[in-house]
Amino acid sequence: MISGAPAALSVRCADGREVHGHVFAVPDGVARLGTVVVACATAVKANYYHRYAAFLAEHGFTAVTFDYRGIGESRGGPLRGQQVRWHEWGSLDIDAVVGWAMAQAEGLPVNLVGHSYGGYGVGLAANAAALSRILTVGAQHAYWRDLRFRHQLGHWARAALMLPLVAACGYFPAKRLGLMEDLPAGVALDWARSRKDFTASAAASQRAALRGHQFAVTAPILALAPTDDSYATLPAMRRAVAYTPNSPSRIVRLHPSQYGEASLGHFALFHSRYRDTFWEQTLAWLRGGDWA
Repeated sequence: MISGAPAALSVRCADGREVHGHVFAVPDGVARLGTVVVACATAVKANYYHRYAAFLAEHGFTAVTFDYRGIGESRGGPLRGQQVRWHEWGSLDIDAVVGWAMAQAEGLPVNLVGHSYGGYGVGLAANAAALSRILTVGAQHAYWRDLRFRHQLGHWARAALMLPLVAACGYFPAKRLGLMEDLPAGVALDWARSRKDFTASAAASQRAALRGHQFAVTAPILALAPTDDSYATLPAMRRAVAYTPNSPSRIVRLHPSQYGEASLGHFALFHSRYRDTFWEQTLAWLRGGDWA
């Protein structure tokens, strides 16, 4: 259960666009330890992480969730015609929310928990240089060669579906297909093309700046993923942390049997049934401890 209604959040990005989310305040009587920004996976709305955010708040961390531009509460009207690229979710949206959190921090640490894209996109944010700790879950940018062979085939099948639909609709209508959230055209195309150079869609001058942001990150990174995560293979996880070479990083593979499960996959660990296991482990690490 989510105890206490979170406060609505609106943050203006460097290009003037606003992204929207929620702030989960630490309850009265609980010592405040800092702030945790929760960055979403691609095509997943921020409310998927609300129970985890409430858990963090109950244990002393102000928790901030938000939707990327073109998604959920930050959709910004019809997607047709919206000019949004995947890297902008990190360089503009994550950057703005982390900056907002820093301004409210009152000297306490600001950490980030990033799921899938969120754990990679944080490195593209200039303000990530001031983060204290970064915990990623299944983080990677879906480069197709990092996938196992059977999942490579699935990736290209999805791309074959995305490309004509984006051309016809002006965006990727995922909801009509019973998938996740609709995607702006640029984001969908970046995902479908699955380039080794994630920032290839940016101008050369932008790519240099984005690489500078990645090199400026020095926060310790704990990169986690279940062994059966079809996206976050070991090569994909190694590639993700290599983009922030000045951050001390540790990769930990989680076996489903550790949590009494036959399978975990890419999404399960943010379900509330892991409150007393995985969530407690993340809490201990965010407090400054080690991963057992």
